[in-house]
Amino acid sequence: MSKSLQAIRGMNDILPEQTPAWRYLERTFATLLDGYGYHEIRLPIMEFTELFARGIGEGTDVVDKEMYTFLDRNEESLTLRPEGTAGCVRAVLEHGLTGGGQVQKLWYAGPMFRYEKPQKGRYRQFHQIGVEVFNLPGPDIDAELIVLTARLWQRLGLTDAVTLQLNSLGSSADRGRYREALVAYLQERFEQLDEDSQRRLTTNPLRILDSKNAQTQALLVGAPTLADYLDDESRAHFDGLKARLDAAGIRYEINPKLVRGLDYYGRTVFEWVTDKLGAQGTVCAGGRYDGLITQFGGKPTPGVGFAMGVERLVLLLETLERLPSDLMRPADLYLCAFGEAAELAGLSLAEKLRDARPDLRLLVNAGGGSFKSQFKKADKSGALWAMILGEDELAAQQVALKPLRGDAPQEKVDFAALAARLDEILPPAAAGRGN
Repeated sequence: MSKSLQAIRGMNDILPEQTPAWRYLERTFATLLDGYGYHEIRLPIMEFTELFARGIGEGTDVVDKEMYTFLDRNEESLTLRPEGTAGCVRAVLEHGLTGGGQVQKLWYAGPMFRYEKPQKGRYRQFHQIGVEVFNLPGPDIDAELIVLTARLWQRLGLTDAVTLQLNSLGSSADRGRYREALVAYLQERFEQLDEDSQRRLTTNPLRILDSKNAQTQALLVGAPTLADYLDDESRAHFDGLKARLDAAGIRYEINPKLVRGLDYYGRTVFEWVTDKLGAQGTVCAGGRYDGLITQFGGKPTPGVGFAMGVERLVLLLETLERLPSDLMRPADLYLCAFGEAAELAGLSLAEKLRDARPDLRLLVNAGGGSFKSQFKKADKSGALWAMILGEDELAAQQVALKPLRGDAPQEKVDFAALAARLDEILPPAAAGRGN
């Protein structure tokens, strides 16, 4: 017996009853970004492997363990994108979007791929919405990104469910000095480190700060802190960010162990975390990467951005029951037509109604059937009203409007007056909402 068809582990179908929540989140965010002057960019899901090795960094878990990499027929190494920033930077460089110091405020959305152990809120194909800004070096744009995300939580009803954590990774020189001090401290306690942290001590020691091992975290209590190694410029940048967040009324926590998992970050790093989803608590994360474009051969260009996980945000909205109640209402009207002449007239009438009311969600019965069977389908569809067109109605150039929800009386309406009547019983502000 052949193996039954199924999706690859960790790569999920988003079914019709789930997509309204996704569309609601994506639509809310796109509207918000438009109001802040950000523009969408659409990027390939696959890049040359070298892009991620150079950008994310050799020795990171993402590059060493998690990337989906293969050779194509030309023997070139390609990788399904594990994150969006590197590809966005590549596009900006390739198309000269930051030439002459031009500011770019960009956003993108789509699937990312990492070979991780699937669990609640963590998948091998997952979706992100990302934002990247180029050629603005100051803490003001860092603050704008954080304020923007805070406004998103407000619009989604999640303000009370998330907490902002901040840190500064300083400059490359700052991190170099700190790395030496941290390695010296941990080298003396090498045997007490967990196996993964022992490996990271030579490849990526800052990532040890993010260890989930309780014994390693206990060792870090007395370790040097990065804040003590910041130069005056990095310290002023971080102070400027905090001052702006204070002015905007954004609450935050300083987390000296927040380092992020990608090597390109410097100075500002931040995460929005929640305790409502168990272990997978980060729903949005980002920071500044002023040296990344230089790593790819471009001129020094300031950059800052963030990404948020769509699956985790949808899960959070569902867990806390913060989704609008009408997302799944599939139709406003259901047209039942009886007889060939009525079906033809009904098709024409339906298209005229769609011309008059583009927001209207109108289902037209397909497959024929008796009055009883069509009316049963109309009721099952969840539509608010059934619009009935038979021989008698067609002869009178009328339709019967029958409420499927509530106790309003059935009524006859002339074809010519139908659009106006629908405006009364299904106002434009109410029709068309949801999926």
